[in-house]
Amino acid sequence: MSASNKRHQRLVPVALTMAVAVALAGCKKDEAPQAAQQAGAAASAQAPAAEPAVAAAVSAMGVDELREAASKAYNENRLYAPAGKNAMEYYLALRDKQPGNASAASALNDLLPMAVIAADQALAREDLEEVRRLVALIGKADPNHPALPRLKASLASAEAAAKKRAETQALNAEEEAKRKAELAKQREEEQRKLQEQQRQQQAIAEQQRQQQAAAEAEAERLRQQQAAAAEAERQRQQQAAAQQPPSPAPAPAAPRQTAAGTELRPISLPGPKYPAAAQRAGATGTVQVEYTVGTDGSVISARVVSADVPRQFQRDFEREALAAVKRWRFQPVSQAVTSRRTIAFEQ
Repeated sequence: MSASNKRHQRLVPVALTMAVAVALAGCKKDEAPQAAQQAGAAASAQAPAAEPAVAAAVSAMGVDELREAASKAYNENRLYAPAGKNAMEYYLALRDKQPGNASAASALNDLLPMAVIAADQALAREDLEEVRRLVALIGKADPNHPALPRLKASLASAEAAAKKRAETQALNAEEEAKRKAELAKQREEEQRKLQEQQRQQQAIAEQQRQQQAAAEAEAERLRQQQAAAAEAERQRQQQAAAQQPPSPAPAPAAPRQTAAGTELRPISLPGPKYPAAAQRAGATGTVQVEYTVGTDGSVISARVVSADVPRQFQRDFEREALAAVKRWRFQPVSQAVTSRRTIAFEQ
């Protein structure tokens, strides 16, 4: 064998070794972008899927069941949370089943501002899951709500920041559990504070309502005193006229109220105003009122005899029933007449 052939044979293993090394290096370089692509795909796969604003269990409920659940949640201040058990979801499902339901529309208008506040608070504490849920509720309640574009833009920015943070810093399982527990605690505390504010506002409104009712009762008492004084003066004048000697002139025509007698003939009987809170809750009932009509045909006094209504709305129904009766007008009568009537409140 020649020297050149021997040298060639010695170089072949070296060349093969170098070729294998280069190939392996190339494979490793190719594996890097491929791994990056797989990581990106995994991150995309982990993106939260959009969930419906109203839970499936809530959507499956009947109209009467939804109305009762919504009223109970509203009274218990479960306004927009927890998910699947709040007044906002119940009213949205009720509106889906009855698009023309005025109670559901009114309640949603009242709940929207509080849901926007809660979404802003969730953004501040970076509770993106809660933000997504609240944004979905707001969007379903009012797709054109002016706060929606801002909330969606803030949510997108927060999600992008969270994704970047997750890519640069991986949280271990214990830290993530602690973070979620802290978020849940903050969420409960903020909702408790908001509910306390709502209770305080309701207490103030109730106090104002009682003051207004007391003022109306005082005004009614003064009006009854004035009516009684006017009636006493009229009777005094009649007695004085009866004691005077008869006039030779022909007797005048009988007054209108004498011709009318004591039969009540209505001229105007406007109906009562439905209390807003009772209407939202779907409450109905009847109120029996006793009223006295003066000689000029106006109602000079009225009182509630009985009421067959839900206890929490009794004062509202009685107030509106009395207010309606006091606006009634009848044809003049010869003397004051007292009567009773049952007023129904139905939706």
